[in-house]
Amino acid sequence: MKVSIEQLSKKFGSVVGVDDLNLDIQDGEFVAFLGPSGCGKTTTLLMLAGIYKPTDGVIRFGDRVVNKVAPKDRNIGMVFQSYALYPHMTVFGNISYPLKLKKVSKDEQQRRVQQVSDTMGIGTLLDRRPGQLSGGQQQRVALGRALVKEPDVLLFDEPLSNLDARLRLTMRGEIKALQKRLGITSIYVTHDQVEALTMADRIAVMSGGKLQAFDSPEDLYDRPKTIFIAGFVGNPPMNFVNVDMRRDNGSVVAETQGIRVAVSTDRGEKAAARQKVVMGIRPEDINVVGESGSDVIEGSVFVVEPLGRDDMLDVRVGDNSLFVLADPAARIRAGDPVRLRVNNNKLQFFDAETEKSLLWN
Repeated sequence: MKVSIEQLSKKFGSVVGVDDLNLDIQDGEFVAFLGPSGCGKTTTLLMLAGIYKPTDGVIRFGDRVVNKVAPKDRNIGMVFQSYALYPHMTVFGNISYPLKLKKVSKDEQQRRVQQVSDTMGIGTLLDRRPGQLSGGQQQRVALGRALVKEPDVLLFDEPLSNLDARLRLTMRGEIKALQKRLGITSIYVTHDQVEALTMADRIAVMSGGKLQAFDSPEDLYDRPKTIFIAGFVGNPPMNFVNVDMRRDNGSVVAETQGIRVAVSTDRGEKAAARQKVVMGIRPEDINVVGESGSDVIEGSVFVVEPLGRDDMLDVRVGDNSLFVLADPAARIRAGDPVRLRVNNNKLQFFDAETEKSLLWN
């Protein structure tokens, strides 16, 4: 089912929750709404579900305008952050409840519940109550309840945020694989960029009720169109430094206190037209090196944060701070001097006033 959102807005009195949102979600696509708290992602989801009425704009499911269609008539399945299971009902009762409301025959209920529960890996738990299940099993029940309706559209409202880290990893893979197998158009709200990057075909990044970008995970990560997107997508976040751009013997150089970087030709030419810009570089694109040189940045380690596979270094270079990922085997400690070299093919450049990319807009 294709979902179209046209000039969608939602106001709560004088407060704008969603402002002029336009999106086309293709049939069978998995789309994530990503952004910080208060950005409008859940408000948008609730308008799609019919729980909120739009102030302005149009929502289409296929060719059908659903603005005034009741939630029960939209043929959607919804999975909430809180599992919203009925504690007095068994797993069978919880999953079959939407079918009972539709007055589906008992034989058909039994068939569909068994089919969905087997798909979810909870087919042997139908006689248990939610209090007898783990968090992951409860989430599977909630997902099974949404799927048993055979919906045209699946809506997820931060469904994994109550689970522990390892179980979230497992459930991310299960939900993505299930969605691909069933081919149901799915919209997934999250503030967790890892969930969005690993699960979604495309990601709608929102901030302040406005759409910032609607791109593939790869494009958002490698070709961010604004400073907000560059800083929000990626963990650890991108480093930003105010630099002066100048030409030196036919090359383009980005320079500020303690930092001098030769920029690759294609990126340098696009940024060189502006003298003062914001340079961005991700921590994983900065390497700790042993040798000195004209392209080496020298600084001092302020803090070391062990992350397991990597150590994250906060390196002070003049008045600037650079986050760098380093090999724990190097045994770098706070106070140590370090030499850094950036991958100049990964540099990003942004206009200091508009905060828009100088490379991708």
